Amino acid sequence: MTEMEGNLQHPVKNSDLEQPLLLIGNPNNRRTLGLQEARQRLGLQPALVLPYARLLKTWRQGGTIADALQQCLEGRGTAHTQGEAWVSSPTSMSYANHDSAHGVKSVPLIRIDAPGEDWEVEREILFLGAVKEISPLTDSPSARMIPAEQILTLEQEWGRIYAPNQWFRGWKACLERIRHEALEYWPNARFMNDPHDIAIMFDKRKCQQHLSAHGVQVPPTLQSSELISNYEDLRTAMKTAGMNRVFVKLACGSGASGVVAYQINPQTGAEIAITTVGMERVQGEIIFYNEGRMRRYTRTSEISALMDWLCAEGAQIERWMAKATYGSSVFDIRQLVAGGQAGHAVVRLSQTPITNLHLRNERLLPVEAGLDEHQMDGVQKEAKAAMAAFPNSWSAGIDVMLSAGTEPRAYILDVNPFGDLLYRVQHNGLGTYEWEMELWRKEPHNHAGYEHHRRLP
Repeated sequence: MTEMEGNLQHPVKNSDLEQPLLLIGNPNNRRTLGLQEARQRLGLQPALVLPYARLLKTWRQGGTIADALQQCLEGRGTAHTQGEAWVSSPTSMSYANHDSAHGVKSVPLIRIDAPGEDWEVEREILFLGAVKEISPLTDSPSARMIPAEQILTLEQEWGRIYAPNQWFRGWKACLERIRHEALEYWPNARFMNDPHDIAIMFDKRKCQQHLSAHGVQVPPTLQSSELISNYEDLRTAMKTAGMNRVFVKLACGSGASGVVAYQINPQTGAEIAITTVGMERVQGEIIFYNEGRMRRYTRTSEISALMDWLCAEGAQIERWMAKATYGSSVFDIRQLVAGGQAGHAVVRLSQTPITNLHLRNERLLPVEAGLDEHQMDGVQKEAKAAMAAFPNSWSAGIDVMLSAGTEPRAYILDVNPFGDLLYRVQHNGLGTYEWEMELWRKEPHNHAGYEHHRRLP
C-alpha cells in the first residue's frame, strides 16, 4: 500500500492547519463534484465554490470578486456543493473580510476551473468580450461580433459555436480581472494555475510559440510572410511551404471544437477536410456548430467557407504529422502533470486524425497499448518540459504525440489547464483529483517549473 492510499483509508483532518481552497467554477458539474468528492475522501474541507455565473453577474452590476464571494457566504449563491459547510468559520469569513488575523493559512489557494457546460456563463463571457478592450485572437474585420445588448437575451442553440474570437476576448478579460482583484484583496493568495498562463494555454498559437521558445518539441507551424486570413491565403501558404497536410485549429477551441485535418493532393488538386464542425445556412448566414461526429468535406465551396471562418476567428495552422499507430488506429497520449510530476496517462486511439475521447474514440492504458518504459519516459519528459515552461502554474493535461517510425519522438500538441478530468484511470491507486489534492497537501510550493528554475544561474 502506498503512502497516499494509506492516507485515503485513514484520513487525518486538521482544518486548523489547512489552507482554504477557493474554487472558481460551475457548481454541481462533474469537475466540481469530482474535486469535492476527492477532498472529502482525503479528509480535507470542501472547497469554497464561487460560481462563474455569480461572479460575472456581480461584475456586470458594478461589484467585485469580494462582493460575489460575500454573497455566497451569506447564502445568496452556491458556496459549496457537498460535505460540511464551513462558511461560518473565521477562516472562511476571512476570504470576504480581507482579514489577515488568521495568518498565512487563511490566505486562499485559488483554483480556476473550466467555465464550460453552462449557457448562462457562456453568455456572460460573450458579453464581457463585447464591452472590454482586450486584445483579440485576430484583428480580422470578418470575425463575428454579437452586440452587447443582444447577448444576455440570446437563446441557446445546442452545439452552435458562437463568436469564438469575442468569447476569447471575454475569457481573457475574466482571467485578468480575477487575477487583479484576487491579489488586490488577498496579496498573498496563490493560484494553482496562474490566470496569465491559462490565457496563453487557451490560445493555441501563443502556447505553441511559448513552448517552442522554451525548447519544447512542437509540430512545425505553417509559416507565411503575410497574415493567413482566408482559404486562398491558406492554399498559397501551403504551396509555398510545400506542406500538403495541415491541421487548422480554432485558436481558442477545446474538445476538438474547430479542429480540421486538411489535405491537398499536389498532383490532382483534390482536397479533403476532416472535422467535427458542421455547417448550415440559415437566412443567408452560415452557422457553424459542433456535430459530435466526424464530417468529411471534399467540395471546395464547403471547405473554403469553413477555412474562411476559422481564419477570420483566429486559427493555429501546423503540419499534420504522422502519428504512431496501434493496430489500424493512430494514437496520442493525454499525460497529466502536477507539481512537476507525471501522473495519470491515457492513450487515445482513433481511425481518424482526431483522437478526442468524447468522439467515441477508444481509450487504453499505456501498457495496454504496448508502450514500453523508454517510450513513456520520452512522453513524460516532454510533458514535464511543457509544464515547466509555465513556472507559475501547477498542473495541466498535456497532449503528446509520438511520431511514426522506428524511432518515435514526442511532440506536444496541446496544454490543457483543465485537463485533469480523466475517467477510469489511476496513478498510485488514486484518481486524478485525489492525486492532485494529496500531492498539493504534501508539496504545496512545488510548482511545475520550481526545480528547473531554481537550478538556473
